[in-house]
This record gives sequence, C-alpha cells and structure tokens, in this order.
Amino acid sequence: MKAWKAELFLLLMTLIWGGTFLFTKIGLQFTSPALYVIIRYTIALTICLIIFGKNLKLLNRQTFISGIVLGIILGGGFLLQTMGLKYTTVSKSAFITGVSVVLTPIVFWFIEKRKISYWQIGGVVIVTIGLWIFTQPEFDNINLGDFLTLLSTFFWAFYITYMDVFTKGKSDFKETSLIVIFQFVAALPLAIIFFLVFETNQIKLDISDGLIYSLVYNAIIASFFLTIIHTSVQRYTSPVKAALIFSLEPVIASYLAYLFMSESMNTIEFIGAAVLMFGILISETGEYFISKILPIKSKEN
Repeated sequence: MKAWKAELFLLLMTLIWGGTFLFTKIGLQFTSPALYVIIRYTIALTICLIIFGKNLKLLNRQTFISGIVLGIILGGGFLLQTMGLKYTTVSKSAFITGVSVVLTPIVFWFIEKRKISYWQIGGVVIVTIGLWIFTQPEFDNINLGDFLTLLSTFFWAFYITYMDVFTKGKSDFKETSLIVIFQFVAALPLAIIFFLVFETNQIKLDISDGLIYSLVYNAIIASFFLTIIHTSVQRYTSPVKAALIFSLEPVIASYLAYLFMSESMNTIEFIGAAVLMFGILISETGEYFISKILPIKSKEN
C-alpha cells in the first residue's frame, strides 16, 4: 500500500475516533468507567472471535507477544482516558490526548533509534503550539480527570510506536487479525482488575438507549473496525506521521462537543485548531513541495 493511502485511512480513523470522546461521555452517564471498558472490549473481542477465531490455529509466539504487549498498552491508555472523562470535559480530554503528538517522536527515537525528518520535527512543534493555543492551559485549574488523561498520552505514544515495531513488514491479514484479537484479550483483564479493586462498591449499570448507542459506536465501530484498520495500515507510514494525523482528533471531538453537548468554542480555540492543522500540513507536504521547488530554481540558475 502507498504511504498516502495508508495516511488517508488514518485520517478516516481520526474522524471516527473524534466521536469516541462524545460517545464515551454519554456512556459514562449510565455506567462506571472500568465497567464501561469491560463491556466495550467484551463486545469487540466477541466479534473478533466470531469472525477471525478460525485463524487461531495459525498463532505463533511472536504474534502472541505482539498482541499482548499492544493490548496492555491499549488497555492502560483507554482505562485512564475513560476514567479521566468522568471528571473533565470532552474538549479538554481530547486536547490533552493530543499531547501524544509531542511524546511520540521522543518514544519513536528511543525505541526504534530511527531519524526523524526536519519536516516532521517542525510539524510537531507547530502542532504543539496549536494545542497550547487551543487549550489555553491554566495549571491551577487542572483536575483529576485532566491528570488521568495526561497519563494516558504516554500510553498512546508507546502504542503508536510499538504498532510500527510489531507490524512493519507484515502483510498477512490472518496474522494481523490475531494481533487484534490478543490486543483485546490483554486489555480486558486490566479493566476487570481495576473494576474489582475500585468499583465493586459502586456498581452502576443502567441499560438505556444512550448506553447502547455509545457501545455500538465505541465497541463495534471504534474498537473492532478501527483497531483492524490501524493494525493493518500504520505499517505503511511512520509513527510520527501517524501521531500528527491523530492530532486532528481533538479538533473533531471539540466540534462534536460544541454541536451536541453545548461545549462552546471561542475565537482563540479556532485559531489554535487552524495552527494545529497547519502543522500537520507542513509535516505531510513540506518535503514534497521543496523537492518540486528546488529543481525549478536550480534550472533557472
């Protein structure tokens, strides 16, 4: 697959992921965070086993380890993010999650020891400025939800990087499906342990239309389908580019929160969103335009 096609898939994922903050916030009105994650992953894992369970006979040690490591990181990130959403707003959660775009190049360099292009570094810097402008962070107003969400960003940075490590050079979809299955297999026990330790005295489950809509979106569309797409296509681009594309997620989440939850956006936030998108554009197209412009100048000279 061409890199640009993979990046289009990642952009589509980002558009859908932007809606998960809204649907998670809705779901948390009817159940507690860990129980919500348990139900979400149980649904996703069940669908995986029904559709791809026949591939388990092809399981090998490396695929098992890859899925388990990714699942532990994924589960930890989602637990922290979901818990954080109980105490903070959709917009703040989404934009704090965007901090992972800053952490991913550092984790990428640390894990893979591969050079990051100047355009990607420049894009990260501009995106960071955009995130800062948008969030207008006031550290004296940071609450527990903001802190938990910030912790989750470290998990996302490692998740994006290890997705590259474990899937680069692989093209067998059957192997990819097994990595997806074992991500959910590893993530589910984390949520169960957290539930048993912290939520058994405050079990909350109200089966309602809101909860069902939330789980259909997050478990089936966002977890099942998007995890398959992510595991299949990120290998064709770099983790840094993937993180930059994913940094659009807060803009989408905030816009949806504005439309459906009356979370207002002011002029400064719109400017921050524009700067953020400019940073992504620079990272994605800067090298291409320079390669086109420089030959023209050299011919003129």
